[in-house]
Amino acid sequence: MNKKVVVLGGGTGLSVLLGGLKRFPLDITAIVSVSDNGKSTGRLREEFNTPAVGDIRRVLISLSETEPLVEKLFNYRFNTSSDLNGHTVGNLILTAANEITGNLSDGIEALSKVFNLKGKVVPLTEDNVVLMGEMEDGEVVEGETEITLCNKKIKRIFYKEEPQVTLEAIKAIREADLVILSMGSIYTSIIPNLINKSVIQAIDESNGKIIYVSNMMTQPGETDGFAVSDHVNLLNSYLGHRKLNMVAVNNKKISNDILVKYQNEEQKDQVVIDYENLKDVELIEGNYFIIENGMVRHDSLKLALDIFALLLR
Repeated sequence: MNKKVVVLGGGTGLSVLLGGLKRFPLDITAIVSVSDNGKSTGRLREEFNTPAVGDIRRVLISLSETEPLVEKLFNYRFNTSSDLNGHTVGNLILTAANEITGNLSDGIEALSKVFNLKGKVVPLTEDNVVLMGEMEDGEVVEGETEITLCNKKIKRIFYKEEPQVTLEAIKAIREADLVILSMGSIYTSIIPNLINKSVIQAIDESNGKIIYVSNMMTQPGETDGFAVSDHVNLLNSYLGHRKLNMVAVNNKKISNDILVKYQNEEQKDQVVIDYENLKDVELIEGNYFIIENGMVRHDSLKLALDIFALLLR
């Protein structure tokens, strides 16, 4: 029987990780945060009062076993002078599936058959949630996009109204052999999954190990100057009785020319492994660094292989 792996996250990081994990005999459940309010997703949320579908679209594609044309079609973004401008086909299809079936979970389930998924995709909640951020100076910012653009040090993240977490998400976490907190925007993709009492309770009641896949680069306005231990401590502050057991880290030094480019263009630095502050967690180390389309990315296959190996121990 395949080991049960639950991956919590959102954004590009989650889909990259899932693209590697799907190549191994695992029972995968991806729990996706649905608080994004930017671009096409934000407009659809406003018009149809639906949870965010953009990250779900990416995850469906990353777990699918379909033809490349379907991926291109699902990701196709209209460039026109009409109201369709900026919308992706996948976001429109997910919104339509939500309207037809009556909820996002059933809509995803219906599309899963079309995509021949190598895992299950579960929205964190069916509610149209609003993410809030309190800054160190006391300012409260409403909306995921606005928090990201605020460029102030974040004190805490919370929801405007406590959402009801889907029962499928809670069940999957309780039964998991491994809970993975994916790489990605820590405040706006990962923590939105951890600010729900029922999720924390489910993690506390589970027997599975908890691993965090550390980001390789810092994020301006969110994690400036963060080492690996700062990410770990931040996540542990949102977790309940059970804390992180393991952290997967990239141990390859990124070349200076790439670092200078990232520092100049995006104000990002490589996340340093501060071994002296990581004695309470087991480190899974590897050269996970690759460049893809000019961007620093994790080697999803190498990373997934190491995660699979630790499950076989």
